[in-house]
Amino acid sequence: MAKYTETIDLYSDDGKLLKSGVALDRISPLVNPATGKIIDLTKRTISVNLGGIQDALKVGKLGKGKIKGRELDLPIMENKDAIVAKIKEMIQVEEGDDTEIMEFNGGKLLLVQVPTKRLVNASTYDAAITSVAAATTFSIVDQFNIDAFNASTVKAACWGSYPHTQDMEGALVTSILTIPQNNEGIGYALRNIPVNHTVMMTGRNALQGAALSSTLETAGIFEMGSAVGPFERAQLLAYAYQGLNANNMVYDLVKANGQNGTVGTVVQSLVERAIEDKVIAPGKKGGYFQFYDTKDPMLWNAYAAAGTMAATIVNCGAGRFAQAVSATLLYFNDLLEHETGLPSTDYGRVMGTAVGFSFFSHSIYGGGGPGIFNGNHVVTRHANGVAIPCVVAAAALDAGTQMFSPESTSKLFADTYGKIDVFNKPIDQIANGA
Repeated sequence: MAKYTETIDLYSDDGKLLKSGVALDRISPLVNPATGKIIDLTKRTISVNLGGIQDALKVGKLGKGKIKGRELDLPIMENKDAIVAKIKEMIQVEEGDDTEIMEFNGGKLLLVQVPTKRLVNASTYDAAITSVAAATTFSIVDQFNIDAFNASTVKAACWGSYPHTQDMEGALVTSILTIPQNNEGIGYALRNIPVNHTVMMTGRNALQGAALSSTLETAGIFEMGSAVGPFERAQLLAYAYQGLNANNMVYDLVKANGQNGTVGTVVQSLVERAIEDKVIAPGKKGGYFQFYDTKDPMLWNAYAAAGTMAATIVNCGAGRFAQAVSATLLYFNDLLEHETGLPSTDYGRVMGTAVGFSFFSHSIYGGGGPGIFNGNHVVTRHANGVAIPCVVAAAALDAGTQMFSPESTSKLFADTYGKIDVFNKPIDQIANGA
């Protein structure tokens, strides 16, 4: 990849300088060690709901269904230590490798970090969840000497309805990532993570949630081949300014407009900042209208992306509702184009995304609310990593207006992945590694 001479300053979610003079390439998912760790752990970390398996087996609740007569009353939690030891023994490839099992909620929840060798020597990230699901199944079967007739019941609790369904529906062994067959196209895996999961992993912190989402989205854009050659700089700039609060821009815009501002005043503040920073300058005049010019469309796009994030936080934060995010994505950028005569965020693709997104999230169709969307969705996939981070920020600020709240869909991820520093405070970790 290219080396860049231009630098940015990275600020925390509370507006404090973390690191100054960071070369642009140092935040790349191909270079930054914290980003590398996020991607690595996303692929090879699997959650095991051990307490949930015990409860499900007790009532015969298997793969989102219930089968009477197939109940198993097993003291799994009483034998937790032995089961965890068996899982680790089967999962690890070599003694002392990077296999790790973390316990939460008194051992009811496990996070299993599968050894790197299992993924290096596999074609897809499936190797993580399949090995953990198989090891968990056999560990329980072995610990309680389950016979052949009842072993399939244990398997169904761990694997869910697979292979009757394509994915592991209702499984109590889960991953942040869905199966490859559910990805919209080549390279979409890291973008196929629900907004609510990200909200809970970052403790409902809007800027940290946006940073984690932006990191995963950006890594996905790289994986899709959309950040190669000149497009690499465009993607890194948008990631820096919108996702990592570069030069404190998002924070400053929110602070200036947080008390009494609107989407429109954020547009004004952004344009003023862009003129001050000499990113745009007055161009020709068309009657009463003042056009603006830019010599750096990529940097202008990054400023527009930061403005979109700030407008989302101001608007959705004021109402404490996530639902307004689609309208904000659309009309902030519509106003920005009318104010400057320049392209809006992602050269119009955020506006296009927002139109479909508003329809599918709460309009006539009204599917399920912004929190259950992801960057792989047929509606939201089109913006190059700059729409979904705004949705995460909006859902983090929501006070309970969604039909599917983060707590109802994704509490597990707060209790497990949310305890790991790179997932919980990505801005700080990425700045440390820059």
